[in-house]
Amino acid sequence: MVVVQRYLELLSRCRGGADARPIARIQAALVTSGLLRRSAELHDALIRALASSGTPHAALPLYAHLIRAGLLPTPHTLPSLFKSLALSPAVPGARRLALAVHAQAVRLGLTGFLLVNNALIRVHAGLLGRLSDAHLLLRAAAAVDASTFNTLITAHARAGRVADARSLFDEMPERNAVSWSAMVNGYVQAGDGREALGVFSQMQAQGVRPDDTVLVGVLAACAQLGALEQGKWVHGYLRANNIRMTVFLGTALVDMYAKCGEMQLGMEVFEGMKDKNVLAWTTMIKGLAMHGRGSDSLMLFSQMESSGVKPDDIAFIGALCACTHTGLVDKGRQLFNSMVNKHASAREIRHLMREKGVEKTPGCSNLEINGVIHQFIVGDLSHPRIKDILTKWYEIDSRIRLEEGYVPDKKEVLLDIEEEEMEGALSRHSEKLAIAFALISTNDNIPIRIVKNLRVCQDCHHVTKLISKVYGREIVVRDRTRFHLFKDGTCSCKDYW
Repeated sequence: MVVVQRYLELLSRCRGGADARPIARIQAALVTSGLLRRSAELHDALIRALASSGTPHAALPLYAHLIRAGLLPTPHTLPSLFKSLALSPAVPGARRLALAVHAQAVRLGLTGFLLVNNALIRVHAGLLGRLSDAHLLLRAAAAVDASTFNTLITAHARAGRVADARSLFDEMPERNAVSWSAMVNGYVQAGDGREALGVFSQMQAQGVRPDDTVLVGVLAACAQLGALEQGKWVHGYLRANNIRMTVFLGTALVDMYAKCGEMQLGMEVFEGMKDKNVLAWTTMIKGLAMHGRGSDSLMLFSQMESSGVKPDDIAFIGALCACTHTGLVDKGRQLFNSMVNKHASAREIRHLMREKGVEKTPGCSNLEINGVIHQFIVGDLSHPRIKDILTKWYEIDSRIRLEEGYVPDKKEVLLDIEEEEMEGALSRHSEKLAIAFALISTNDNIPIRIVKNLRVCQDCHHVTKLISKVYGREIVVRDRTRFHLFKDGTCSCKDYW
């Protein structure tokens, strides 16, 4: 027993280390001495150590060895074994083994243990992809905890079933930081930044302290919506609470500032980051490209290569976009040839840049005013102040016609409708409604910031230039590909987008 206890202590020290070689040496000694075939506890310890190592698949043969030795698994064996299975989806027979172990757990009456049932839910929701079976296990469980629900919330969100994830979240008797993170990031993955920020507000109201994962998700939501003020609040929260700026938080801040139109603030965060991985560099490169700063973007790309960080396909696409947005055709061709010669990524880049389906998504524009996100969808007249908005739009339309000679570009309306209806359809484009609302809701000296999900159309681009001149307002629009700064009747894109 003293010898067994010594080996158990050695294995406990190996847990969490990526190097599995010390575990392999201990396993060899246990096999040679004959101790392993006589102890289920040693099997448990080996499986647990290997499950948290760099080679979790090495734990799987140990289960067969345990059974052949005439020993029985314990409630401590199965959670680690299922973790190893979940981390080894490519191992032949992994799914078949998971089902066999589940059946044995039922026969031995081990499914009543909380950790075992949670592990079963995790493997059915993840490795096996059987969400309905995972639900049945949840409903039949003798006991549940936050981990039980968190697994299913995350799995549903990843499967695109965010409404089901929210139902589970609302059902939870108690939530922990992981629960809130799973729900915030679930909405972000679904592209629903407004709901993500709503969950975060609920989290704050309940006095739950956000961790890094939640804050990264909140910053991503702010980036989606162009919610600059809320993004700045998160940055202030990080400073006020002396939270260490990890590469993930730093990159999320850079992305938020870039997508909210504050490139200089993004650059300040980037330059202050002690650690920068390829994602951090790429985020900054793409941000500069979105803002039409092609030369700066390409210069940063060169700095990344000089610093020893190898660019990936996404970094190359960011650099190529910098050339596209600023008309640097020769530089783009030169960069592409460099990719072919140095990195052999041309085929993947071609595939990614040509992957453009027929656009069927309705136009949607978001506008943040006093920390509240207002959303406008093309043709949607459901906003509570729609009467005021339309009244303002008619005023705008009259002024730009009389003062600047505006004539609607009806080519942008792809419908077989009458001439007068065409003009009405153009007037209900989402960014026009958003601009009208901004003009009646903000002071004259405040820039109007709009985030649009599609490429801005020719007519809206022309109209926004005219509005910036007639009303003397600075208007920043982020469309699907880049930023447009409208000021005094001109746009920063120089009509090249």
